[in-house]
Amino acid sequence: MAHPRSRRTRALAVPLGLALTASLGFLPTAATAASTDTAPAAAASDSGPLLSYVVNATPGHTMAGRITKAITKAGGKVVIAHERIGVTVVHSANPQFAAEMRTVPGVQSAGATRTAPLKAQGTTDVGKPQRIDLSKAQLKAAGSVAKANGEEPLEPLQWDLPAIKADQAAKVNPGSRNVTVGIIDTGVDDTHPDLKANFSAKQSANCVGGVADTSKGAWRPWNPDDDYHGTHVAGTIAAARNGVGVAGVAPGVKIAALKVSEPETSLFYAESVVCAFVFAADHGIAVTNNSYYVDPWMFNCKNDADQAAIVDAVGRAASFAQRKGVLNVAAAGNSGLDLAAPQLPDASSPNDSTPVERTINPKTCWDVPTQLPGTVTVAATGVHQLKSYYSNYGLGQIDVAAPGGDSRQVPELPAKNGNILSTMPGGDWAYLAGTSMATPHVAGVAALLKSAHPKSSPQELQWLLKEQADNPGCPTGDATCTGTKHNNSHFGYGIVDALDAVKK
Repeated sequence: MAHPRSRRTRALAVPLGLALTASLGFLPTAATAASTDTAPAAAASDSGPLLSYVVNATPGHTMAGRITKAITKAGGKVVIAHERIGVTVVHSANPQFAAEMRTVPGVQSAGATRTAPLKAQGTTDVGKPQRIDLSKAQLKAAGSVAKANGEEPLEPLQWDLPAIKADQAAKVNPGSRNVTVGIIDTGVDDTHPDLKANFSAKQSANCVGGVADTSKGAWRPWNPDDDYHGTHVAGTIAAARNGVGVAGVAPGVKIAALKVSEPETSLFYAESVVCAFVFAADHGIAVTNNSYYVDPWMFNCKNDADQAAIVDAVGRAASFAQRKGVLNVAAAGNSGLDLAAPQLPDASSPNDSTPVERTINPKTCWDVPTQLPGTVTVAATGVHQLKSYYSNYGLGQIDVAAPGGDSRQVPELPAKNGNILSTMPGGDWAYLAGTSMATPHVAGVAALLKSAHPKSSPQELQWLLKEQADNPGCPTGDATCTGTKHNNSHFGYGIVDALDAVKK
């Protein structure tokens, strides 16, 4: 089962030697974030739910003075002002707050970042996981192969590494300690034995709510049983070659956690994502991994004032990070949609209240952050170098592709699983599938490129990713694949190549 992002899937993590797992998709049924904030005292109406807003200044205007006074007058309380990008995060219970702010001179856009109130409404029912056991004989076989080949104990179960030649690349250049990949996600368990050697605490933070918290451990998952997604992504990027578990694509680089998921619901709101991009820019992060879309809208439409403000705010933050040398890599999504089609369906938005079926125009409605300018958009592939059945695609929409797993494309023994094996909270490992799993392969290769070309800009790194990718071309008879051998709707410029990244 596939859903808009594989962070929306549920997996059961189990100890090494007992079993490994696969995911069963779920969709959140409610959206809320615990908050002790209250509406500010003001002359404006406070009869509505307490919501979070972004107020974006027109370029050339500062957030001080007139705009700040207007926020207070309209019943808003400033949470944080990102002066360098002109974005202010505000809480207000005035149902007309955004409309009033849009009339203020110097305000380019303003809108609510959510449709559910800030106060908690309950816990998401995530359902039961689907579990796939590996027998002791299969684990023993994998261990024997690994020992004979000088691999990590579970590496024979990682079909994805040889698929992009990451196993060969590690022997040439495993990546530089001067390169850090920031994982904008549900947090990372930095105590995991496969991750702790490469984890950078000084470049990590909890950005939930919009203000960076760098206190020790703030970047860890709220609930390891539910918020495992970021830890799985982390292992694919940089699990150490240390004789334990699995190996990452770039086992020599560092990883940092930028937690943006709300407690209980695991939703990623704009104010948190803005915080993460700005933090990455200010803390020397070279690459960000974005295996999500900004909630509550799968697509943010610019003809809707609230959604336009979300695009504006997150776009400014992502662009700021790029200008500071950060390459942003993002998942294309798991809905099996042709992102280049004239119209697209969306029946899941908003996902923090009551979804409404709508048809959107992809020219004016964007999946954020993956469709933001300068972002590397990643599609998923399976064992047979075919597009994963769930992966979004589209001519001119996909930059590159990478292994994301596909249960319909099954490898040979010993794995018997078409998904991606990586780390889980609590020292565990598990199989998951999605464009969320493809994206960290690309982020890892980008980190290898940055290691080999430390002075390269984000634009140059993106060009190198495309230039060195291997394109299998459109499958015979597949009408959904359009384009050329060089650039097509399924693979963009091709499947990334880790060995070329360190050799050229």
